[in-house]
Amino acid sequence: MWNRREVIGASAAVLATAVGGRALGQANMERVEIDLRREIGPLDHVWSRCAGSDRASLTLREEWRHDLERFQRETGLERVRFHGIFNDDLGVWRVGLGGKDPNFQNVDQVYDGVLARGVRPMVELSFMPRKLASAATKLPFTYEANITPPASMENWGAFIQTFVQHLVDRYGANEVRQWYFEVWNEPNEVRWFFTGTQQQYFEMYKAAADAIKSVDPALRVGGPATSAVQWIPEFLDYCAGENLPVDFVSTHIYPGDDQQKIFGEKNKYSQTAVIPAAMAQVRAQIDATRYKGTELWLGEWSSDSPAMIAHIITNCLPYCQVMSQWAMSNAFEEIYVPNYILKEGNNGWGMLAQRSIAKPEFNTYKLLHRLGQRRLAATGPALASRTQHGAAALVWNLAEVQQPPGIPDASTMRKVVGSPKTLTVALQGARSGAAVKVSYVDQERSSPYPAWRKLGSPKYPTREQIAEIRKAAELGAPETRRLNRDGELTLDLPAEGVALIELST
Repeated sequence: MWNRREVIGASAAVLATAVGGRALGQANMERVEIDLRREIGPLDHVWSRCAGSDRASLTLREEWRHDLERFQRETGLERVRFHGIFNDDLGVWRVGLGGKDPNFQNVDQVYDGVLARGVRPMVELSFMPRKLASAATKLPFTYEANITPPASMENWGAFIQTFVQHLVDRYGANEVRQWYFEVWNEPNEVRWFFTGTQQQYFEMYKAAADAIKSVDPALRVGGPATSAVQWIPEFLDYCAGENLPVDFVSTHIYPGDDQQKIFGEKNKYSQTAVIPAAMAQVRAQIDATRYKGTELWLGEWSSDSPAMIAHIITNCLPYCQVMSQWAMSNAFEEIYVPNYILKEGNNGWGMLAQRSIAKPEFNTYKLLHRLGQRRLAATGPALASRTQHGAAALVWNLAEVQQPPGIPDASTMRKVVGSPKTLTVALQGARSGAAVKVSYVDQERSSPYPAWRKLGSPKYPTREQIAEIRKAAELGAPETRRLNRDGELTLDLPAEGVALIELST
């Protein structure tokens, strides 16, 4: 599911933005200019709107709930998205157990647990309850969810209506109106998530959307939740023809996805450019229909490189209202139960490793959370903001980091194409000699890997070793620096490193 993106039909200026405007491997010095005197509009924290996770039943575990609490507290997470709220492992509606009605006892525990931690659910309507399924085909994951279309669209719609009415009765209409209901997950992935056709998915969407709006017209429904930004024009054409509501459009893309499939050309873009380009493409597809301006949810994407995360988010801001990185926690068991705490190469999807060990991805989101709500003008690799007490700017040294394919927990050795770089950061409007605080995240600082390797890279670290690794992985304390007489600061960043500069005024 990982893919590279680019903007089809976008202007050369947009493409230059998407690739960062500077080729890797050029001079190891770069200038960043931030104008503290010029706000250019709001800075929408699209990155904190949602994060992905594994499946609904896993949210009942203590470790997962602890990770959710931490993510909300330290990164400002607003929602969490996970698969399988209708899976048989929650006992929603199993065959042969008696009774004609679904059982929402465990569903309530899932949503109660999420809400109790200050986070709302992004409700993915998946997978098919066995009672309603047209066949017995199962997802080849540990939890073996049924991935077939319903035997009856009428019964599917009635079930969704019952489910949504139950949520409104339990949590209240005002609360549930702030949720989002997404129909299924990656229905275009016939190998993994859906055995039906495109037309069957569209009919499922229609039945679900009608059912949701029959409970409360103010509830929000969307889709198609496809991988590799597929089906968007077809989905919107169908919905327009059937006069269906689409309150948000959701889709997925990863830096390593098949570019031939997405853009019609193999290896057209670097992995750092793929996602912004694809989001520009989808935004254009939406805005060419009657659904112009509809929220765009990037429901799954990922990167384990701090600078790549910052770069992708910044360049997606013109297009997306939500960016949900996959995944929040490495309490994660799709293909198999992970048999490691950390490992060389790909360390799993989770931004928090097992035992709630912070990874550089998580610490990057902690820095992003410290940005303000008003964006400042900046040139170069930077995202700058006005804060309550002054200004904050995230700067980075972008590298091309090979990302694993979109198979859960796929193994790959990290290949980094880049080099250390000196950034000269000019804070225009700051007084000469002003003190600033600088926080760093890369693969060595604010990272668990050096401490883990020092301990011998243990597969099964002791409790004492886990505590030591966890402590070393925390975001490091900021260093205090002073601007020179020209209001400038020089920072040495390793390849893929980021730094947050905070200035009090």
